[in-house]
Amino acid sequence: MSETPQKPRRGGFVLFALLIVAAIGVLVALGTWQLQRLAWKQELIAALDAKLAARPGDLPARERWAQLDAGSDEFRRVAFPAEFLPGEEALVYSSGSSLRPDATGPGYWIFSPARLAGGSLVVVNRGFVPEGKQNPETRREGQPSGVVDIVAVMRWAEQRGAFTPKDEPEKNLWFDRDPASMAIAKHWGTIAPFYVDMEAPPARGGWPKVGPLKASLPNNHLQYAVTWYGLAAVTLVAALLFWRSRRRGYV
Repeated sequence: MSETPQKPRRGGFVLFALLIVAAIGVLVALGTWQLQRLAWKQELIAALDAKLAARPGDLPARERWAQLDAGSDEFRRVAFPAEFLPGEEALVYSSGSSLRPDATGPGYWIFSPARLAGGSLVVVNRGFVPEGKQNPETRREGQPSGVVDIVAVMRWAEQRGAFTPKDEPEKNLWFDRDPASMAIAKHWGTIAPFYVDMEAPPARGGWPKVGPLKASLPNNHLQYAVTWYGLAAVTLVAALLFWRSRRRGYV
């Protein structure tokens, strides 16, 4: 005597449906979040492009330094005369830059203090050198002398990441752009609360290599959104097909 298949329990269907709805809801929410991130990234890139394309203005006076804010003043282009302290520089390791696509790693950023006309010190990122050029003796032609008319972009110190290696001041080596730490270790004295990325003039001999910043930030949020929405659609179709096959098995 053959057994009659039992009908699917209503409670099991409800639980299955709730799980599928929850999964699809999470996937759709992730896709929507990526679209929001896409809009934010596009606005950020547009604002950064506008700042980096602006004509350079005067460097803010020292009296205003305490009121400067990274949120509104970072990436401002400035022009000012200054004289680099001779023989003073710190190396910051780089594996590449999202703002300097021409500076491919491994290599180093050369940070040096420069004295303004009033005596204040501003730390300048003088540009990029590849591995093998970190010793100043290998780029003697590029050592600055006298007053230099600098064109640069204002920047603020980086936030150290959880996996950023520890700095090695005894080797003149840093792993994040923190001019305050450099100034303490190298006894530069009081410096500006910001530093500047130098755009011009180029160094004699080509090193360190200066250049304009470009907003080439990664922007993959649309692809991520499509992926999450696609997974939501696949989950829905798979759930419908599965439930349909189960129902047919009980007919």
